[in-house]
Amino acid sequence: MSSKKIVLSPELPAPLLVVGSVAYDSIITPYSQRERCLGGSASYASLAASHYTTPRLVGVVGADFNPDYIALFKKCDICLEGLKHDKSGPTFYWKGEYSEDWNSRKTLEIQLNVFEKFQPELPVFYRNTPYVMLGNISPELQHSVCDQLQGDPFIIADTIDLWIDIQRDALLKLLKRVHCILINDSEAAQLTQEKNVIRAGYKLLKEGLPMAIIKKGEHGAYLFHPKGIFALPAYPVTNVQDPTGAGDSFAGAFLGYLAAMKKTDFNHVKQAMIYATATASMTVEALSCDRICSAEASEIEKRAEELKTMVSL
Repeated sequence: MSSKKIVLSPELPAPLLVVGSVAYDSIITPYSQRERCLGGSASYASLAASHYTTPRLVGVVGADFNPDYIALFKKCDICLEGLKHDKSGPTFYWKGEYSEDWNSRKTLEIQLNVFEKFQPELPVFYRNTPYVMLGNISPELQHSVCDQLQGDPFIIADTIDLWIDIQRDALLKLLKRVHCILINDSEAAQLTQEKNVIRAGYKLLKEGLPMAIIKKGEHGAYLFHPKGIFALPAYPVTNVQDPTGAGDSFAGAFLGYLAAMKKTDFNHVKQAMIYATATASMTVEALSCDRICSAEASEIEKRAEELKTMVSL
């Protein structure tokens, strides 16, 4: 019988916490389109992480949220105690269109709806979760989550250009509270005022971060760490259908691997990037979350092994 869970250690994996958006997406690509499908940073990250451990999701949905998606989360072993059902309005909605070469996308419509009033509230048993992902919600809300955490969890954070523009100071303070930030190259340049990705990465470490990962889309990702730089290419996907959520899937799988191994040293972080890249490569092969949900453990492990071969002599 095929398996969805990747078994990396004889020990049970540690749980992880994912805080972010759960949304409806309407996606238009050069080859297909779909209306009101499952989206949101917390959705993609939790589904990707579910291949490694049991994610604890924190988010909000509206009165119109499809119960089939709730059933999907539960089937993927995602804990929903922190998912709030706000009956006062509809679910967060985004509509976007991708260019022919996939290198750019245009937001056609965005409706925050109940997400506009979102205040993350962690259930009591979520507060001591040892691995935490802060999705690209506002830095103020990310700080609010950190304030609720107990113990000394390993925290990664994502962000977007909007928050760099309007909450820069809060974001810079957040860098001193987390263990790793995952951002793309344009956001790294915007945040650090350095156009060169290497200088940008080192400048992030100078801000007090233990490590930073700068994503370069189809060109892979760079890890900046006190023990050195690690550069990893993207997995060579030949059938791109929808890049939505690839970065969130990378983050979820990255933290999922670390939670499964219960280690965060330099070598394990590099291994986590390999598995994260392999997992995210599944996401882009179908619209919405379809492919990341259907992926088998053996498929992800095969791609991870291929990536290891690509970066070894």
